[in-house]
Amino acid sequence: MDSRQMQNSTGKDAVLGREEVNVKTLTKISVLGVIAFIVMYFEFPLPMFVSFLKLDFSDVPTMLGAFALGPWAGIGIQLVKNLLHGILKSQTAMVGEIANFLTGSLLVFPAAYIYQKKKTLKTAILGMAVGTVTMAVVMSAANYFILVPLYAKIFGIPLDAIIGMGTAVNPRIVDLKTLVVLSVLPFNVLKGIIVSVLTFLLYKKLSPMLHK
Repeated sequence: MDSRQMQNSTGKDAVLGREEVNVKTLTKISVLGVIAFIVMYFEFPLPMFVSFLKLDFSDVPTMLGAFALGPWAGIGIQLVKNLLHGILKSQTAMVGEIANFLTGSLLVFPAAYIYQKKKTLKTAILGMAVGTVTMAVVMSAANYFILVPLYAKIFGIPLDAIIGMGTAVNPRIVDLKTLVVLSVLPFNVLKGIIVSVLTFLLYKKLSPMLHK
C-alpha cells in the first residue's frame, strides 16, 4: 500500500470514527430525552408555592447528559423531552413545554459549559450555581413579561385569577410582580438546588455508563 492509499484509508477511518461517535451521541441524547420525559410524569406541587408550579426531576437526566456529552447535548435532551411531552401529554397548548424547555436549558447549558472548560469538582459546583442563578433570574423575567400573560390570554383566564392562586398561598402576593418575586423566583432557585444536589450525588456513579 503506497502513502496515498494509506492517507485515503486513514481519512476514511477518521470519517467513520466521527460518524460512529455522532450516532452514539445522538442515541444517548434520545435515550436520556425519553428517560427525562418519563420522569416528568412524576411531578407534584409544593404547598408553599402557587399550584401551577410543579416540581419534577426531569432536569437530572438532562444535567447528567450535559456533563457527560456537552452543553449542546443537554439542549438536545431538553428538546426531546419537551417535544414528547407536548405531543403526548400537553394540557397547556405548549406554553408549559416552552417554559420547561427554557427553564431546563438555562439551568443545564451554563452548568455544563463551565464544567467542560475544566472538569473538576469546583467547576461542577460553580457551573450548577451559575446555572441556577441564570435560570431563576431569566425565567422570572420571562414569566413576568411573556409566559404568564400568554397563558392567561390563550386560555381566557383573567390575570387576576392567576394572581389570586398565588394570594391563596401567600397573602403578600397581590399582583404579577409579587407573584413572580415571591413564588416563581424562589421555586426556580429551589428546583435548581435540588437538581444540582441530585446530579452531584449521581454523576460519579453513572459517568462510566454515560461515557461508553
